[in-house]
Amino acid sequence: MNRETLISIEGLYRYYGQHCAVNDVSFMVARGEVLGFLGPNGAGKSTTMQMISGVLTPNRGRISIAGIDIMDEPRAAKQQIGFLPEQPPLYPDLTVDEYLRYSAQLRGMKKPAITSALEQSKQRCGLSDTGRRLIGNLSKGYQQRVGIAQAIIHSPAVIILDEPTSGLDPIQIREIRELIKELGQDHSVILSTHILPEVQTVCGRVLIIHQGRLVLDRQLENLNTGHRNDCVRIAFKQPPALSLITAISGVTRAEQIDARRFLIQVEPESEAIQTLTQQAVAQNWGLLELAPQTDSLEEVFMQLTSGAHEPAALPAAVTV
Repeated sequence: MNRETLISIEGLYRYYGQHCAVNDVSFMVARGEVLGFLGPNGAGKSTTMQMISGVLTPNRGRISIAGIDIMDEPRAAKQQIGFLPEQPPLYPDLTVDEYLRYSAQLRGMKKPAITSALEQSKQRCGLSDTGRRLIGNLSKGYQQRVGIAQAIIHSPAVIILDEPTSGLDPIQIREIRELIKELGQDHSVILSTHILPEVQTVCGRVLIIHQGRLVLDRQLENLNTGHRNDCVRIAFKQPPALSLITAISGVTRAEQIDARRFLIQVEPESEAIQTLTQQAVAQNWGLLELAPQTDSLEEVFMQLTSGAHEPAALPAAVTV
């Protein structure tokens, strides 16, 4: 089933002097999708998010929010965006209700709609009992909730969250992650974070940017599919000498992981694995495990951003 596209980015460029911070970036995000946006420091991630949110103007390219071109109709497009920067724009001397009401007014909401929107955003963010409390007296976790509440009070189509769990304790992190999942049911959510397990927990799709270019765009459920089909992990009850494994025709590399397990790389289309299992039976090695080796999100991230050679099955801009 096709879902409504709420974010459409086409050929985005941004220069700082002669430096190209964002280089030909294109992607789309649908309603009901939570996109994890990853990249090392200086990769162009923050610049891209600032352009999407209308804070920066691209030198070239097109940004469409809920079908509205942000260059042609910036006010209308920005009304469809809720943005939580890494440092929430909070006023510690205001109460939660005062701040959220002020945020709604900044969004151009009419007074009759503000009261119901305020209560709804507080309820969604777990702030129903904090309306009269000063923001400066709230814990970091509740301040983050207030930051998210201001981003969604006007019911935007698109929500952009920059490091929303930074500095929180484990219980607060779990609560914020559950809130992000809930928001993802009705909105398009872009989550920028350096915490890779967070992306695996709340996102359905991951996008990695490196040196201004997109190097990966993939559904998380497909991240480990087929990338290392030339590598297997194998374990024996009576492990053989490593030299016996490397001597098998078609084995290009073998590494002993621990006392019983080996990581083996083989030539494509070779019969090395079949030969190895037959030999394990004949020599009574006692085969315990035989499984394809897959890359975790962390391993893929490091491969694509550390300057190492990219694996053959992981080309420089992959979309699935």
